[in-house]
Amino acid sequence: MFWILAAALTAITALAILSPLRRGRGGAAPAAAYDLRVYRDQLAEVERDLDRGVIGPDDAQRLRAEIGRKVLDADRRAALSAPAARGGRALWPAVALVAMLAGAVALYLREGVPGAPDMPLAERFAAADAAYRDRPSQAEAEAAAPARPAPDLSQADPEYLTMIDQLRDAVGRNPDDQQGLALLASNEMRLGNLAAARAAQQRLVDLRGDQADAVQLMQLATLMVDAAGGVVTPEAEAVLRRALTLDPTQPQARYLQGVLLIQNGRPDRAFPLWRGLLDEGPEGAPWIAPIRAAIQDLAWLAGDDEYRAPAPPAADLPGPDADALAAAEDLSPEDRARMIQDMVDRLQQRLATQGGSPEEWARLIAALAMLDQRDQATAILTEARQRFGSAPDALAPIERAATDAGLDG
Repeated sequence: MFWILAAALTAITALAILSPLRRGRGGAAPAAAYDLRVYRDQLAEVERDLDRGVIGPDDAQRLRAEIGRKVLDADRRAALSAPAARGGRALWPAVALVAMLAGAVALYLREGVPGAPDMPLAERFAAADAAYRDRPSQAEAEAAAPARPAPDLSQADPEYLTMIDQLRDAVGRNPDDQQGLALLASNEMRLGNLAAARAAQQRLVDLRGDQADAVQLMQLATLMVDAAGGVVTPEAEAVLRRALTLDPTQPQARYLQGVLLIQNGRPDRAFPLWRGLLDEGPEGAPWIAPIRAAIQDLAWLAGDDEYRAPAPPAADLPGPDADALAAAEDLSPEDRARMIQDMVDRLQQRLATQGGSPEEWARLIAALAMLDQRDQATAILTEARQRFGSAPDALAPIERAATDAGLDG
């Protein structure tokens, strides 16, 4: 059936392309013949006007001569077009079209799957279920994941690194310290040490057992997905299910659930999930940017051709902006620095605990650089790149802020 439809569509397309050329093959001769008929009618009209006395003999003679010149010109054009028609004016276009069609068939035979049978929707769902069941384990996915470069800590604050080393020693001496494990996981992630962050978070969740909350489980699942090269493995999915059982509205867990469905060929189920997250917002949430970047294509894959993503609302970003900094100019230098530092600390704390939009991360980086806290700004830049590295559009404002602040790549 496929080949019959393909051949019919190819024939229709070829005829549509060649039809104008085929008509044009004799296009000059019919035009000249039409002109000749018109000019003969005009000569007859001149004779009738002369008989009725509408025009005189001199005018009639002048009109006959003028029309006669047009008749000779039309006759010459008709004679010149005849060899072109006989020579097959459409031959070369036809040859080019045949060559293109042959090339298309050859390309399909090489790159396509000519013998592939039709795949009804039920079979596609069955294939998606098979892919879901055949996912690699966490260990297999981590082994297959591309190696991550070691984080560049050359610009980090030495005192901060010393403090992290002390935290590592403290947790090593007391591996059941849940507060220490939570701090270690957060700071290792900030430094880009994802393997260490994942180990600390896993230990924390294991210690808490059934008391682990949805956010802690979601953070562990996120680190597992990162370690697996972006693949949501069965082990990571199990952690996500625990998180969603405790809090079905947990947005980042729902986002990763959508990633799982997309990876396993179920855009029809992922689209309503991500659409709901996009509608709920807030716009500054870290999962909104990657959803916005993919939702239109996801809608098409899900069969919703008419979906249009809602326009993002006007930005209303917390943290020190130009107006806030301008208002601080009236304060004393000490009060101004304290006010700006307080706004920066609040923004940094909120981003560390709740996440935020790329623009908020960019604002924090710019503010820290302005306060000459370049080591901290570099650490935040490293963490932001880890969070938004898979979405170039989301990373763009962060990179602009880093460039404007003069931070090294």
